Amino acid sequence: MDIYLDRRAVRQIRLSAQEAIEEGDTESLREDILEAFTEEQVEEIERRLDNGDFFEFLTDVIDEWSGDDIDELMELLETQLGEVGIDLKTEFKGEDDDDEDDDEDDDLDEDRDDDFEDD
Repeated sequence: MDIYLDRRAVRQIRLSAQEAIEEGDTESLREDILEAFTEEQVEEIERRLDNGDFFEFLTDVIDEWSGDDIDELMELLETQLGEVGIDLKTEFKGEDDDDEDDDEDDDLDEDRDDDFEDD
């Protein structure tokens, strides 16, 4: 089964992971990861887990995580879900391309501002 996380969900996890790295608060990270999944996705994951508890599953993933590399956390999550037959699809791998588009949009906005300043 495939589960897709949209950019917003991936961004939420990545921001929370960064905060966990800085502050050492994995409890909030675990809750934020849980919230990134829809209720239906959580139910499907729990059906496939031996213990049926996604929260405990996330605890195990975070405990295995080194705590200093966000990409490692995402890979662990993908790997552990893969072991129970769930292929986690995320858009975070291509997000860099979107960041470039955002930078171009910012440049366009600045150019427009410059045009108004000349008047």
